[in-house]
Amino acid sequence: MTTKNNNDTKNLHKLFKPNLTSKKVFQEGAFGGTYWRPITYKGKEYKNQHKKYKFGLDESVLTLPWNKYDKKINKYGVKVGQTYQAWLDKDWISDYDPYGWFQWYCNYERGRRCNDDERQIRRWLGIAGPNGRFRKWLVTLILKENGKWNDYSISPKIRQTLLHWGYELTKKDFDAEVKSRK
Repeated sequence: MTTKNNNDTKNLHKLFKPNLTSKKVFQEGAFGGTYWRPITYKGKEYKNQHKKYKFGLDESVLTLPWNKYDKKINKYGVKVGQTYQAWLDKDWISDYDPYGWFQWYCNYERGRRCNDDERQIRRWLGIAGPNGRFRKWLVTLILKENGKWNDYSISPKIRQTLLHWGYELTKKDFDAEVKSRK
């Protein structure tokens, strides 16, 4: 690997700035309580993976079966996301983290670095980063509604999706995006 590539990777890591910890995402209410349910990946069964992170939260907000997804658990009271099979079909799952992006984030936040970091950070940037499509679209919808950055009635599904990616829109980020459009 060249020095330039090493620098590019270092810069990529510097751009990765979720504003919520993984624990905070669950405390706020995410994944309908199903994220850490038992799964099978490449013939191996996984369960109780959440226990190593010591979230200190009730199992009912972490390990419900997918068919028991409870949107009332979610901060914005909506169901978002796709099935685990859809994640597999889209090749979003890696051997590093069979549960997907959020498991990767939990491990990254705790200091693990792996060969999947660049791909996952790029995914986050494309969704929730400063130029992320969901983040920008939320600002667009707020402006169309002539609303305020914290009017949670505007696009709860996008807000819930961003929460799943460790990000919530702030006034500072909203104002910066509005200013960049002038």
